Amino acid sequence: MALPQLILQAAQQELGPVSETPRLDAEILLTRVLDCTRTHLRTWPAHEITLEQQNNFLNLVARRLHGEPIAYITGERDFWDMTLRVSPDTLIPRPETETLVVLALERIPADADAWIADLGTGSGAIALAIARERPRCRIIATDISQDALAVAAANAKGLGLTNVQCLAGDWCAALPDQPFDLIVSNPPYIPEDDIHLTRGDVRFEPRHALAAGPQGMDALQVIARCAGTRLRPQGWLMLEHGYDQAQAVTRLLHTCGYEAVHDYPDDAGLGRVIAGRRPATPGQFCSETTD
Repeated sequence: MALPQLILQAAQQELGPVSETPRLDAEILLTRVLDCTRTHLRTWPAHEITLEQQNNFLNLVARRLHGEPIAYITGERDFWDMTLRVSPDTLIPRPETETLVVLALERIPADADAWIADLGTGSGAIALAIARERPRCRIIATDISQDALAVAAANAKGLGLTNVQCLAGDWCAALPDQPFDLIVSNPPYIPEDDIHLTRGDVRFEPRHALAAGPQGMDALQVIARCAGTRLRPQGWLMLEHGYDQAQAVTRLLHTCGYEAVHDYPDDAGLGRVIAGRRPATPGQFCSETTD
């Protein structure tokens, strides 16, 4: 038998060198073992736990010491107002991506019957957040990974969302023959030789969902072009990008012929989301003149 607070203190010290939030990590893992909330854990300091529970907890701590992300250990991650299932087949949803959701919702009236696409949906985080807030809209969530789509579909079912359809395919190739009012994506945008790919949690995440060419621009370029053929006139494209890519992505959308192009910062003040609108009269819109 052992007291939860003693175990937490020991785990916090162990996790200190490998985690920026060792106490939080330890609490999340222990609540997983005890099947309780963090609030309950903090108001239950004198309760003893069994040897089996202690061993299960130590096994989870060992996985975290190896560098495995908390989200993959627990199999879930909070995003927006949802708790989503995640797996090593999907990226771990991050708070900065909520910036994309906020900006997308600003462009879709609450009573709209819009068609929206989320390209490279992963766990479905963006698509499902928009679907919850805009229940009359039809959301198409695409991904090249069948395993990732299975996670997204399970999340949609668990949340009771019936206005989301998951389709397999590479970016716009999976979309039905239907003009879209809004296309959003959080594509891979890290340069393929970036040292950060070998550090921290991202070591465990799917590489194809993180890296995209020598400058990290390959997927952004493909989406900027293909989205133009699938957006209705005056429809919006919105893309998450790297903190240092705002100028490059702004040039890309201008070159492609999008109008009202604007880059928005995340809560940390870093450039994060680019938005551009398909012109009412496309003219030399690059999606129609370039591969």
